[in-house]
This record gives sequence, structure tokens and C-alpha cells, in this order.
Amino acid sequence: MAKSSADDVELRRACEAAIDGGGTKHKVVISIRVAKSRGIWGKSGRLGRNHMAKPRVLAISTKYSSKGQRTKALLRVLKYSTGGVLEPAKIYKLKHLSKVEVVVNDPSGCTFMLGFDNLRSQSVAPPQWTMRNLDDRNRLLLCILNMCKEILGHLPKVVGIDVVEMALWAKENTSTVTNPVNTQDGTTASIMIQADSKVTVERDLVSQSEEEDMEALLGTYVMGVGEAEAFSERLKRELQALEAANVHAILENEPLIEEVMQGLESATVCVEDMDEWLRIFNVKLRHMREDIESIESRNNKLEMQSVNNKTLIEELDKLLERLRVPSEFAASLTGGSFDEAHMLQNVEACEWLTGALRALEVPNLDPCYANIRAVREKRVELGKLKTTFVRRASDFLRNYFVSLVDFMISDKSYFSQRGQLKRPDHADLRYKCRTYARFLQHLKSLDKNCLGPLRKAYCHSLNLLLRREAREFANELRASTKASRNPPVWLEASVGSNQAVNNADTSTVSEAYSKMLTIFIPLLVDESSFFSHFMCFEVPALVPPGAPSANAKQNGSTGNDSNDDDLRLMDLDGNDIKHGKNSEELGSLNESLQELLDGIHEDFHAVVDWAYKIDPLRCISMHGITERYLSGQKADSAGFVRLLLDDLESRISVQFGRFVDEACHQIERNERNVRQMGVLSYIPRFATLATRMEQYIQGHSRDLVDQAYTKFVSIMFVTLEKIAQTDPKYADIVLLENYAAFQNSLYDLANEVQTLAKFYHQASESYEQACSRHINMIIYYQFERLFQFARKIEDLMFTIPPEEIPFQLGLSKMDLRKVLKSSLSGVDKSVNAMYRKLQKNLTSEELLPSLWDKCKKEFLDKYDSFSKLIAKIYPNETIPSVVEMRELLPSF
Repeated sequence: MAKSSADDVELRRACEAAIDGGGTKHKVVISIRVAKSRGIWGKSGRLGRNHMAKPRVLAISTKYSSKGQRTKALLRVLKYSTGGVLEPAKIYKLKHLSKVEVVVNDPSGCTFMLGFDNLRSQSVAPPQWTMRNLDDRNRLLLCILNMCKEILGHLPKVVGIDVVEMALWAKENTSTVTNPVNTQDGTTASIMIQADSKVTVERDLVSQSEEEDMEALLGTYVMGVGEAEAFSERLKRELQALEAANVHAILENEPLIEEVMQGLESATVCVEDMDEWLRIFNVKLRHMREDIESIESRNNKLEMQSVNNKTLIEELDKLLERLRVPSEFAASLTGGSFDEAHMLQNVEACEWLTGALRALEVPNLDPCYANIRAVREKRVELGKLKTTFVRRASDFLRNYFVSLVDFMISDKSYFSQRGQLKRPDHADLRYKCRTYARFLQHLKSLDKNCLGPLRKAYCHSLNLLLRREAREFANELRASTKASRNPPVWLEASVGSNQAVNNADTSTVSEAYSKMLTIFIPLLVDESSFFSHFMCFEVPALVPPGAPSANAKQNGSTGNDSNDDDLRLMDLDGNDIKHGKNSEELGSLNESLQELLDGIHEDFHAVVDWAYKIDPLRCISMHGITERYLSGQKADSAGFVRLLLDDLESRISVQFGRFVDEACHQIERNERNVRQMGVLSYIPRFATLATRMEQYIQGHSRDLVDQAYTKFVSIMFVTLEKIAQTDPKYADIVLLENYAAFQNSLYDLANEVQTLAKFYHQASESYEQACSRHINMIIYYQFERLFQFARKIEDLMFTIPPEEIPFQLGLSKMDLRKVLKSSLSGVDKSVNAMYRKLQKNLTSEELLPSLWDKCKKEFLDKYDSFSKLIAKIYPNETIPSVVEMRELLPSF
């Protein structure tokens, strides 16, 4: 008999490798080769032509799951790939196996089908599996049935297989070792695995006792059995005989049965009598229990009613207390006065009214009372009382703000007068307003919308006062400041370079502007801070609690002085109000501050314009003063004050830009003049202007001045180039003299100012270029034939060898001797002529020595190159050496 594929160890290992890569998670219990087909068997016992069988491997594997503490059993179908390697094709869970059916049409009995109840399409016929022989079929089916019984606890339906025949086959082929497997309920089942070419099964399909009975039965009758049908008929006849014997035995014991029946009837009568008595007693007990329960229920209801009535009385007393309006508060809310003497009563009335309204709202009031008519009526009554009180208080405060400001405006002693600058003092105004600060806080808690008109009224009134104070102060400040006006013509060409510039001291102008900011910027910040606190804006404070206010800093006092304007209002519970909770109010605050300070910038602009007319350069110092104030204003509540400073900075920049543009226009006028020689007038005057501008720089105004320098110097250099081009013959002389003058006049400032240092280096480069062009022109004018001859040689060296150059036309040795004779025969006269030509058109005598040194150096460099070139091309010719030529050059 051929060895079964179920015993092939290599096949099992290949299946394990195909399942989980050779791991140990899945254990292959059995693997066997089969043929898969979907055709039907014909009469000849062969597969149909259109249903050819395909080789497959069926493997049963187990996997222990630690989560559910159970073992999973899987039926895996593996197929061969193109390389002959097994790979998974199908997976079936044995717990869904519902039927095992052997195909009847297969005469060999080796073909069977497995039916699963979880297949999506039950209309498609399941695949048919064909084994090599019955032993392989029985081994696989027994393993499946044992798995289902031991691990899953149930058996599928078996069709076409004799169970007795299967059990007998298993008995004959069982020589196994056991392998423990954890089952679903935690017990250990033994799956029997073949040891020596035998079949692998689980437990027997019948128990041990059943097996012994079957063996005894078969041992008794097997000798007389010829065929299965005869054996079955014999068993039926013996069964009928046994049943007849049992009926006869029962009929023989009839008297005993009648006696037992009589005893049972008498016992039944006694039981019925006892049951009747028990029903009677049960009815009486039920009636008694109902009476007792009725009495207890009435007693409990009376006690509950008593407790509820007492609690209800207490709750009604509390509710009536909430609904009652105290007489002293009613008088203040309906018709009381708002003078300072009665403000304490008004604040207490506001506190009571706020608390009463809150007490009638749901979570403070029990929801069951919210819709009571008395509560609803009282809520309406308190609402009307609140509306009336808020309207009266708002009318009073609007009139009060107007009256305070009108009183101050009518008194001229509050403002600056001729010969006397008056610092604005709002201490008395704020003291009177502070009396109503807490009252406003309570008005906000009663009706938040009432603050809008009050804020507008306060802003309108105080704006009139602030504008009047700023106007009077600015007028008197300008009138009392004495400063001579500086002419704005700084770089005018008509003014001579030697003419002294009016350097009158105009520092009083900057001091006046600084005094304007020193007085009013802290005042405006304090007013903004006071307004945000006084009018109950929940925004971050300008001055932290305990820090000195801006006015206090100016006056030299500390934050603990009595005139500190920090309100630090209290909430209804007596705690400090924490600002910054609602940043959405910041926008409305800035709108109100714009109304409060609207128009005050005009007086600041007047001071800036006045200072510009006196001395435009004072814009530099005013710009620095403004930047210093800007760096100190970072609080959100002073947003409008910061906008005012930004506007002042922009206006100062615009005014200074006008000055720069006018000065640049004055520089450009020099271009229109006909032929200008020597140093242009605006170059030394720019040095004076830059020195003055550096003196005016304060704070962070460096960028403003650097931008002006850039614009000035750019225009100066462009204009200089244009002037130089009007007469190309003297262009280099004009350039080198003016660039030299620019460097000389700005040498000290360029060492300190980075922007001027950049232009200094630019002028130095332009000076060197102009010098080089002018010197080369003078040298070529005197020694043109000499260096022209050298240039021809250099041009030919690119195309022909050096030894062939002396044979070229015009470059022979004779030509060289003629050029040397004409150029070097009177070299001392030519050198003197170069010096005189260099001296002739130069207006700056101090530049002559350095220019002559540059000229000698350039001539010697050129002659050195010429001598080397001649020695290379004409090695036998002798010319004066460089040392001899240097001795011929005189020093002046």
C-alpha cells in the first residue's frame, strides 16, 4: 500500500510555512492532497470533460486565542503556484461546518462535499473533494468530526457514510499518541495524532460502554449473519418479542396497581379538604392585611401632610420676603435725590434692586416658583422700577457732566493766559466724578445699555474742556518762546561757500514742543485711563495698581499720593473687578476715546508747523522726542493717544521731507549754471548742514537723518556728474576737485556716521577714477607716439610670434629708433610740460602735490612696461632704463 500524503512531514511543514511564514501561531493537525472539482460523475465513474480536477491540499489547523481562552479550528485550502510553492487559497471556520456529504455518484466513495452555513452564495454548488483512497477519506473526515466534537461541542450532519462502518475502521487503524489542546470551556481535549503510519483521530464516535455493548451484540449474532438485510430482520423480530414480554408482565401486576390507585384517591380527598381550609384562612388573612395597610397609609398621609404644610409655610415666608420691597429703598428708587449726600442710599438701593432681580431668576429661584403669578407680577414690577430709576439716574448724570465742564470753561483761571502758562488740573473734576463711580458700576449691572448715552455725554463735555486747554496752552507757548528764525536756504548756490550760515540757537523751539508733550500726553493718558475705569470698561488697566500715574511721575510724586487716579472699582461682592475679562469692549472704548480726544491734534500740529517755520532742522529733535513718548505708550486703553503720537510723528516726517526736497531742489539749481570750475558751493555747506543735523539727533531719529543724508548725497553726486559733463575737457578736473572737497569736509563725520562713511568711500572711488583718467590724458598728450608704438606691438603679439614683429610694417628697428628719438630726446621738457598742464586748470593748489606724485608713478609704470616689451621684441636695442627715467623726473 502506497504511503498516504497525510504522513508527509515535508508537506505539513510547507503548509505551516504557507499559513504563517513558519511561525508557531497556527498548528497544522493534518494535511492531505486532494483533487478539487465542480463537475458530476458519469456512469463510467470518470469526471466530465468540462469539469477537470485541480490539485489542492487540505489542511486542518488550530490556533489558541488568549483573548477568549479558546482554540480556533480552521479548514485551509492551499494551491500550488506557478513555481510549485504552496500558497493559501481559501479559509473555512469549522464552527460553520453544517454538513459532510459523500457523493453517491462516485462508485469509489472517495469524493465528498463540505457544506458551510455562512457562505454568501448558497446557490452555487460547493466544491467536491476527491481523495486517493478510502483510507485518506476516512482519516480526513474522522479528524474533522473529532475536531467539531471536542473543540466546538457539536457534530455536523453526515450524509452517505455509515457511522458504524466508520467507527470500525477507526478501531482497526487507531495506534496514536495524544496531543492536548485547550477547548472552548477551558478543559483539555486530546487530539490523537498518528505515530506509525496510522490514521489521526480524536475520540471515538461512541463511548466505551456503548462500544462494549456493540461488541457483545456483534459477538452473539455475527456468526449467523449472512447479509445485512437478514441481520436487520432478525433484530426487528427479537425487539418485537421483547416488547410483547414487557406488556405481559405489566398485565400480571394489575391487582397491585388497583390497590395503589385507591390509596392515591383517599390521599387526594384529604389534600382537597386541607386545601379548602387553607383558602379560607388565606382570605381572612388577606382582609386583615388590607385593613392594616389602609390604616398605615392614612397615618402616613397625615404625617406627610403635616410636614409638607410646615415646609410650605417656611418657603412661602421666604418667597414673601423676596417679593417685599423695603420702604427706604422704594423711596430712593422712585423719587430720591442724586446729590452727594444721598449717594450712599442710592448705591444701597441699587444693590438691593440688583439682588432682588437676580433672586427671581432660575437658578437662584426654585424653577417651580418661576411661573407663579405673584412672582411674574413682582418681576414685572421690579423691571418697571429698574427702568424708571435708570432713566432718572442717566438724566441726572448727563446734566451733571455738562454742568461741571461748563463751570470750568467759564472760569478763565483754569487756562493759560498772556505771560502765564497754566498746567491743566483735573483733580477737582475727577474727585467729583469719582463720587459716582460705584454708582455707575451698579447702573451697568442693572442696565448695560444705559452707559452708551452717558459715555457720549461725558466725552462731548470733556472734549470741549481739553481742546480749550490745549488751544490756550499752545498759543501762549508759542507767544512766550523767543527764537530767531533760521532761513531754510541751506544749500542755495547763490550763497557763497565762505558766507557764514545763520547758526542762531533754536533749542527753545524743541523745548516748547517737548513741554507741550510733557504736559498733555500724560494728561490724555490719564484721562483715557480714568474714562475707561469710570465708565466701567472691562479692559486692561493703563497704570498697574500701586504704580505711579503719569501725572504723578511728572510732578515727582509716587503712586501712593492722595491724587492718584486709579479707581480700582469693587464688584457687588466687595472684590476688586478684574479687568481684561471681556476684550470685546476694547473696540467700543477706542471709539469713545476718539470722541473724547477728537480735534485736539490740531493744536499739536500748530506747534509742529510753528517750529518748522522757525528752524526746519528742529524736526529732527522733535521726531526723537515723539519716538521717546511712543515707546512708552503700549497700553491698549491709550490706543488713541498712541494714534495721536503716530500722527505727530508722520507730520514731523512730512515737514522734514519738505525741507529735504527744497534743499535737493537748491542743489539741482547748480546744474543750470554755465561752466562751473572749482569746488561747488553746496559741498562745504552740506558738511555744515550734516554737522548741525547730528547735533539735533535725539532719541531714535537716526533713520530719519540717514534717509535725508542718502537723498542729499545722491542728488549732490548726480548734479556733480551733470555739471562735469557740460564741458568734457575739464570734466575730470571738476570731479576730482569736488570729490576731494567732499572727503575733506566730511572726514570727521564719516568716522562716526555709518551712512556718511558709505558715501565717503563712494566719493573716494570716484576721486581715484577721475584722477586716473586725467593723469592718463596728460601722459598720453606728451608721450603719445611712444605708448602708441607699444600698443601696436601688444596688439600684434596676439596673432604672430614676437620674433616676427620687427619685420612688420611700421614696427622695424628703424621705426623704434625714430619713436625713441622723437619722444625721449627732450624728456625733461616733456615732463615739465606735464607738470604745467596739470597745474594749469587746477583751482585747488593743495591737490597738486598728490596729483603730481600719482602722475610720476603712473608714467614710470607705463615706461617700465614699455621697456620690458622692447627688451623682449628688440633684444639688441638699448633704451634709457627706468632708474634713469626716474632721476629725470623732477619733484616740485
